[in-house]
Amino acid sequence: MSTPTATTDDLHAGYVHRPIRRWRGGEVAQLTDAIAEEVPIALVYNERPHVVMMATPRDLEDFALGFSLSEAVIAQAHELEAVGTQTLLEGIEVRLRIPPVCAEALEARRRNLTGRTGCGLCGAQALEDAVRQPAPVAGGPRIDPATLQRALAQLHERQPLNVATGATHAAAWVRADGDVALLREDVGRHNALDKLIGAMSRAGEDVQQGFLIVTSRASYEMVQKAATVGITLLAAISAPTALAIHLAEETGLTLIGFARREGHVVYSHAQRMVGALPESTS
Repeated sequence: MSTPTATTDDLHAGYVHRPIRRWRGGEVAQLTDAIAEEVPIALVYNERPHVVMMATPRDLEDFALGFSLSEAVIAQAHELEAVGTQTLLEGIEVRLRIPPVCAEALEARRRNLTGRTGCGLCGAQALEDAVRQPAPVAGGPRIDPATLQRALAQLHERQPLNVATGATHAAAWVRADGDVALLREDVGRHNALDKLIGAMSRAGEDVQQGFLIVTSRASYEMVQKAATVGITLLAAISAPTALAIHLAEETGLTLIGFARREGHVVYSHAQRMVGALPESTS
């Protein structure tokens, strides 16, 4: 992916400061607080608007690349060229160029989404757009509970936006030894994952050599995005949905929920989690 001619990442820390009145212990204090930003981000492919997502305006190059890969707009990172990023009164517009064959396929899908932090489907024009089935995943690492706990213990210190604002989700790429290699934050869990996928692609991370942790529930779309780029294990801090479990089972992805200090729950393809299956007695 080429470097954009302009970027907003240097202009946006992802939060702003606002005066507040905090009531605590029966006393009121006038303070300045850090508030997470949430603005419309428009992705425009080959001069044609495709999607508007409400997102935190940082790591936008990662977001554009990750969204393009996880939504199967492109198959390889080199197919995406960033033309420019422009801050407008209404939001931020990211202009991108993709090969004609990708543009034709995108037009055929006739998707024009208007996303929100809790929904990436709004505007999907057909059921097959809403519930897209990724190709099956295979391989990937086999981890034990200690490895998962090692990764979870690193999450807090790697989330400066959430530490400052208390309002963002995170998606982290974890090496097979439990060390967090990359992490991205956003007010929307889908956006955080897209940003992470973009960062992983740019860094050359091998999806066979690690696993994913998200600080949110595991919706079907989180499973869909992970499987689309070949990730084999997704651990979520909160619960999965029934459709997420079904999609994980169908695609071969190991889905873990309620991943916390006191334990975790394995919902699909338990063979990648040590101790999740009964030991053979034969």
